[in-house]
Amino acid sequence: MREAEGPGTVLDAALLERVRRRLAADVEQPTPHSVAAALRAESGLHGSATVLAIVDALRGEARGAGVLEPLLCGEGVTDVLVNGADAVLVDRGDGLEKADVRLGDEAGVRRLAQRLAARAGRRLDDASPWVDARLPDGTRLHAVLAPLARPGTLISLRVPARRSFDLAALSAVGTLGAGVRELLESLLSARAAFVVTGGTGSGKTTLLSALLGAVHPDERIVVVEDATELRPDHPHVVGLEARPANIEGTGLVTVRDLVRQALRMRPDRLVVGEVRGAEVVDLMAALNTGHEGGCGTLHANSAADVPARVEALGVAAGLTREAVHSQLAAGLDVVLHLGRGRDGRRLLAEVGVLQVAADGMVCVVPALSLRGTTPEQGPGHQRLQQVVARAR
Repeated sequence: MREAEGPGTVLDAALLERVRRRLAADVEQPTPHSVAAALRAESGLHGSATVLAIVDALRGEARGAGVLEPLLCGEGVTDVLVNGADAVLVDRGDGLEKADVRLGDEAGVRRLAQRLAARAGRRLDDASPWVDARLPDGTRLHAVLAPLARPGTLISLRVPARRSFDLAALSAVGTLGAGVRELLESLLSARAAFVVTGGTGSGKTTLLSALLGAVHPDERIVVVEDATELRPDHPHVVGLEARPANIEGTGLVTVRDLVRQALRMRPDRLVVGEVRGAEVVDLMAALNTGHEGGCGTLHANSAADVPARVEALGVAAGLTREAVHSQLAAGLDVVLHLGRGRDGRRLLAEVGVLQVAADGMVCVVPALSLRGTTPEQGPGHQRLQQVVARAR
């Protein structure tokens, strides 16, 4: 049983499935007439409320994200996750909570995942059982079909920000602690090169977008992304988006390809939306050839883990360990690490600076810890002040 969209009307999942099958051959959208005809072929009496509820349910399945659409449109929603047929979770900015929504059965979840993939122009079936794509409205889709996924087909939807947060707004909601906004603005004025790090859903893209919105309006920002997510409120932003190969296996355009193109587009600031592959080589090269103020996001457990993460990506792309650390030391100034407080809210938890050891290896030294009510200075604070002073 599940709640229909109409108030007070409860639909029998088995009845809905039987009507769905009877109408499967129809090419038109379900109508009250066609649903009533299908119900007459079923045993039992059904009133107009049931007819209209089934029409709404079947039409909802045929458009958008079906029963998930109200969640995706909800105020403050950042993520909607489907764990098979029995669990739908939603994040409204305060951590995951279970939603009062059911998708019927595994077949229904699979149909939804395949329909969403088709909207993104991608294939999702037993021969290609996962997909990572962007829907036309900007929502990021990831899905894995059962039986690879347990307890059933898994769908992850990342909702794009409906408005661009600026640094003032992030300060107001507690993402930035006392005095941090001024520090970040100073880093931008100093044209410091930085990466925003954190786990999935920690707010990396939101913070980076806010920072880019605070860049001087005369500067040209060129953004390279695997899937467009950054929407800074800035008068001179141009973007390049990667493209997967089509069904025939042709047409692939990688982030690394686009970074090389961006270098020829006269960027004042080069931004890589997420560094997670061989493009780290080109980004590091760009930061070491006069492109000051470059930035991007990077998945990392902590600021201290950034050198190891960049090393792993760089070595996989063909650089030696020594070359990775040399370019990292010369090209990157600051690490801004995001985490979550005990209340589940996202916050800028740490600011770190790079330090080169005697053997040439790079480490990240804490400059500010921001998890408490007041910032705590770390051993890298003096170096951070030197970076900021370049703007004066």
